[in-house]
Amino acid sequence: MYPSGSSARDSQTETPENPQLKSQPSFLVTVKTSFGSAAVVDAIPAEDYETWVAGFEDCPVDHRYYEIVHESLKDQFVHYYLLLKDAGGVTRAIQPFLTVSQDLATGTPAFIRNLLAQIRKRFPGFLKLKMLMVGCSAGEGDIVLEKVSRDFGWTIDALKESLTPVARRLRAVLIVFKDYPKFYRQYLDRMRACGFTRIPSMPATKLDLNFADFEDYLKQRVSYTMRKNLRKKFRKAESGPPIECEVVADISPYVDEVHGLYRQTLSRSEFKFEELTKTYLCALGERMNDRARFFLWRQQGRIIAFASTIVHQGVLRDNYIGLDYSVALDYHLYFLTWRDTITWALRNGIHTYHSAPLNYDPKYHFRMELEPLDLYVRSPYGWLNPVFKRILPLLEPTRYDPVIRKFANASELW
Repeated sequence: MYPSGSSARDSQTETPENPQLKSQPSFLVTVKTSFGSAAVVDAIPAEDYETWVAGFEDCPVDHRYYEIVHESLKDQFVHYYLLLKDAGGVTRAIQPFLTVSQDLATGTPAFIRNLLAQIRKRFPGFLKLKMLMVGCSAGEGDIVLEKVSRDFGWTIDALKESLTPVARRLRAVLIVFKDYPKFYRQYLDRMRACGFTRIPSMPATKLDLNFADFEDYLKQRVSYTMRKNLRKKFRKAESGPPIECEVVADISPYVDEVHGLYRQTLSRSEFKFEELTKTYLCALGERMNDRARFFLWRQQGRIIAFASTIVHQGVLRDNYIGLDYSVALDYHLYFLTWRDTITWALRNGIHTYHSAPLNYDPKYHFRMELEPLDLYVRSPYGWLNPVFKRILPLLEPTRYDPVIRKFANASELW
């Protein structure tokens, strides 16, 4: 279905230019609940901003990332905030979500898409549905911590009760918890009791960096054949003008160049959900320069590759790349950039490399592990749920990727 520092944080609390902070946001939907109420707003009320910040304090991407995404991708998605209030009217948690019209056939093989194309000649909107997605439009999802207990349980129970009436009011046909790491199963699996179906999304991958250096990694983990193949690729990359790597926290001076490379890479991808903007890239470096790291590869002064990453608590999250395809295949840039990223991570005390979904064949040969990402799905209309329970497992994309099944921990996807 889908590919899909304290000082910096404190400065955001009082920033009047922050478009996600309003003294009087628009209350679009309000529903009464057993715990109090749930209200859909288009911005964070100023008096609740502390709750908003605290909800993501333990997450790899904190509240700032959501603010960046909501502002920079507002032309692609409609972003909202769900204020979960107790009986006394106190906001206990603020869960971000979005609405989007999505094709359920995205990620299925060509024969299914071709079949649907025939059906859509008569019924153009068949399996194209408006969805309410809980999570992030550009990355993995997180559940916010409730401000009193500092736990996920209260938030999950509040969402379980409030999402169905909210989705109906917003005229969404499906409710989807988008791309939640396996860690959340201990909490989100309780949603299955009220009609949600859990299916795998395209998984992320990871590599534990318990090696002395890159050569040590090759010797310990990579097969002889792959090791020989990689070294051949690296020699080819070194046969032309030198390719140099630089790591920066602010991409703004180079954003025109790197965004063009990102667009080149995106155009070659079979799976597309979000499309990053120049505003996103610049804001990431400006507002999250304690975590954002951009890798730049230059040849004869020209940027030919870049990667956008987040570094937090010893984990490097390699999220987006861009390659210049006029030279990328000749110089095996994908493999070269990956090697340089791992080398930098090892030198800078990183213990885990985390890669975004897709491109599984090289990752399998790199001996990476899958990191399952889950979708929890149900319709707010009970009579539709039996239908979706049957068809969703047929539409989930991992079942059609033969390489995913080769990973040693592929069984963890379910």
